[in-house]
Amino acid sequence: MELALKGGGFLLAEVTPDQVFVPEELNEDHLQLKTMAHNFVEKEIAPKIEKIEEQEDGLMKEFLHQAGELGLLGLEVPEEFGGSGMDKFSTVVVGEEVPRGASFAVSFAAHTGIGTLPIVYFGTPEQKAKYLPSLASGEKIAAYCLTEPGSGSDALGAKSTAVLNPEGTHYILNGTKQFITNAGFADIFLIYAKVDGKLTNFIVEREYPGVSFGPEEKKMGIKGSSTRQVILEDVKVPVENVVGEVGRGHVVAFNILNVGRFKLAAAAIGSAQLALEVSVKYAGERKQFGTPLSRFGAIQTKLAEVATQSYLAESVVYRTAGLMEEGFYGLDLTGDCRKEAGKALEEYAIECSLNKVLASEVLDLSVDEGVQIHGGYGFIQEYPIERMYRDSRINRLFEGTNEINRLLVPGTLLKRALTGELPLLAAAKAVSKDLLSGGLSSEGEGLAGLLQMTQKAKKVFLLAAGLATQNLGNELKDNQYVLLGLAEMVLQIYTMESGILRALKVQELNVSEEHKRFVEKAATLGAFEAMNVLEQQGKEVLCAVEKGDSLSTVLAGLRKLVRRPNVDMIELRQDIANAVIAKEKYPIR
Repeated sequence: MELALKGGGFLLAEVTPDQVFVPEELNEDHLQLKTMAHNFVEKEIAPKIEKIEEQEDGLMKEFLHQAGELGLLGLEVPEEFGGSGMDKFSTVVVGEEVPRGASFAVSFAAHTGIGTLPIVYFGTPEQKAKYLPSLASGEKIAAYCLTEPGSGSDALGAKSTAVLNPEGTHYILNGTKQFITNAGFADIFLIYAKVDGKLTNFIVEREYPGVSFGPEEKKMGIKGSSTRQVILEDVKVPVENVVGEVGRGHVVAFNILNVGRFKLAAAAIGSAQLALEVSVKYAGERKQFGTPLSRFGAIQTKLAEVATQSYLAESVVYRTAGLMEEGFYGLDLTGDCRKEAGKALEEYAIECSLNKVLASEVLDLSVDEGVQIHGGYGFIQEYPIERMYRDSRINRLFEGTNEINRLLVPGTLLKRALTGELPLLAAAKAVSKDLLSGGLSSEGEGLAGLLQMTQKAKKVFLLAAGLATQNLGNELKDNQYVLLGLAEMVLQIYTMESGILRALKVQELNVSEEHKRFVEKAATLGAFEAMNVLEQQGKEVLCAVEKGDSLSTVLAGLRKLVRRPNVDMIELRQDIANAVIAKEKYPIR
């Protein structure tokens, strides 16, 4: 695979298939790890989901300990500290499988991701040696404590304080943390508090005097996971337990959330595929008017849409895994690597947010349509789709709401444009000039033609972003209506391009013809659906930032850019649905 583009760079470049990683390239080690994780969850955890949901005392912690014994908790922990130091693709294949254990997936992700990775990436060698071996083995469980009763999306608005004692040996922490996953049984807490008004991250052990907990929250879903307040009352924390630098906790917090969003997306695509599997099997068994539900066009449309969106989300997640793997290449996680790790994690903040938004919304689509396919039975607890529906909803809130993540995308792009990291504004001016001169090429046919259509989609975004920046100036940063429109355009571009590039690459790989046909059809349907959304969002943004004759001119340019051939989308849906029905699951899993 060629050298990856920098974060957000896909908007300005002609990306080729050899620049993306696709799941069809997973090696034998990845596939064996995936099978091992699948078997563990299916055999050990899935039969006890009801007991997990009832929070049977000690059960979740025992399952996490078993996962540690299998090496599943230490995939990203260096071998020197008891882990296996594996690549980002390994974390994705495991992340896809753990949702079969329902709420176990939440506790697993909180421990292995945002709970452990602050120490992996930002800890000192001494902190790593002290804490990582027990976290990798499952002997101790971690929790991440950022949110407070009065600050959620506004993480920097935290009120918890940390004051250095006169001796200079300990910080005294006071405050309350809200909605903390694993709080009921975690041993190690990564807690954020302010030192002289500046956010700082601390490692706090459960046994420290002054640490206490609120009662278990009564939640809509993910009932098997522990969610409590963590209360700090004059807790003495050794100065050597500061993670990163004093006053630089925001660097740890935001960058760990980046990787957390990426990992959440992996779990979400696994969950979406599982919900599709449950739904198509039910549709094949349930009859109405003497005919299985799966033979009705209205049901097939739902199956096709979920399968297509699952394909696109999967393509995005593996593409991003490839970017992050290259970004971390050569990084020595055994030493003090906080500056290098911070830079690597920040690089693909845009892509990580896109992953999180897309995958969580695809999951919501999958479970919502799953309930609809089940009809009244989808509302009954006896059927697993009912729990899946409730469990899904939290993912659009976890790791920053989807609204915050959407706003992060254009905000980061504009920041990088203004600092010269990304020549976005120059590219936008070039697009406007090309439109006025009438210089637009036509697309070819098939997947190659779709890839050329993606280049036009990028020009639509650049046209809208350039005019929004030019006409709104400093007001743009506060105009969330326009920013959300721009974010949606970026999301559609990254999504459709990922699906098309994967389909092109798969045509050259050693997979079945059936597999190749499915990815081509899913990429095609996904691309045309994305262009529909892109056209609408582009028109809305342009109408908001331009007026009069200028608006008429740019809308004419928009129409040129979004012009596309006709395609039988109904036939594509029929073919995709038939592939799902034949396999009784996501057809290329």
